[in-house]
Amino acid sequence: MRLDKYLKVSRIIKRRTVANDACDAGRVTVNGKVAKASTNVLVGDRIDIEFGNKTVSVEVTRIVESTKKEDAKEMFKYL
Repeated sequence: MRLDKYLKVSRIIKRRTVANDACDAGRVTVNGKVAKASTNVLVGDRIDIEFGNKTVSVEVTRIVESTKKEDAKEMFKYL
């Protein structure tokens, strides 16, 4: 699954366009490498996102095409 879509479906970032902009600005890394929005995300990948002066780190635990809000939290775990 594309990185921008994963960030939206898992509700880490609320909108896909915002996720796309964050990737274009170089604020998202996957496994330590700066990632484009089209980067493929796999289970076990580590995603780091810079929000201003705060960095959020998550590990991908599940990938699904669509999910309910309650089940979105099962798609990743905070590190």
